[in-house]
Amino acid sequence: MLASGSAGNAAFLSTSKTRVLIDAGLSVRELTRRLAEIGEKPEDLDAILITHEHSDHISGLPRLVRARAKQKKPVAVFLSRLTAPMIDWEVSPSRNGTPKNIDSPPVEQFQAGSDWTVGDVKVQSFGIPHDAEDPVGFCLEAEGLKIGIATDLGYVPDSIKYHLRGVHFLLFESNHAIEMLKVGPYPWSVKQRVMSRKGHLSNDTTCEYIENDLDGGVQALILGHLSEQNNHPVIVRQGAESSLERRGITPRLVIAEQKKQTEVFTY
Repeated sequence: MLASGSAGNAAFLSTSKTRVLIDAGLSVRELTRRLAEIGEKPEDLDAILITHEHSDHISGLPRLVRARAKQKKPVAVFLSRLTAPMIDWEVSPSRNGTPKNIDSPPVEQFQAGSDWTVGDVKVQSFGIPHDAEDPVGFCLEAEGLKIGIATDLGYVPDSIKYHLRGVHFLLFESNHAIEMLKVGPYPWSVKQRVMSRKGHLSNDTTCEYIENDLDGGVQALILGHLSEQNNHPVIVRQGAESSLERRGITPRLVIAEQKKQTEVFTY
């Protein structure tokens, strides 16, 4: 996980043959720096998967695609059918004030719920309840492993529980502590949005999922998209550890951060 939080999200998956970026919510400079920390480069990406159009998931996408086009190494961008029209490929103005536009990249549109293959990675998409145009989560399968990515969701419907069965590695949301959110600095309208069924998962809801529905064979659980104002990593870890103990399983538990990437998980 390269970054997780309201200021930017990005994850990286590598197999022996394929390199995939999931979301591009970091600047190209920061993305390049964090990839370099793990010995990778943006120019080696085979594909970019986007979960939805909110800025913390796509802010670096236009410049990243433009940089790849300049290198004569275009990268395929996978967007759901309704998300694709929401992406503005215009980048910041040039010095004379003229907007810099780029041609639409080789966008691969998919219907939420469909699956396809990128190199040796099987990608399965599934809809998630969030206040975006057509938000999705992903399950990625390669070399005998299944990786689930489900953040930015207001609740956990049975369909998501189904898709996340059999995961070996899971990135899941634990956005806010309810009481901290209620007394926190957000306007009431924003608090209502966050707590809604199209908002973000509370720590309590995440712990309930861990206790009752998390696959027993999971090897690593990353909890991410923590609110900086309405949550704290210590609270998230304590709650998750208690839920895992009650569930009777002991995966590697990691709390993803905004300002630095997680460890590299190698299987």
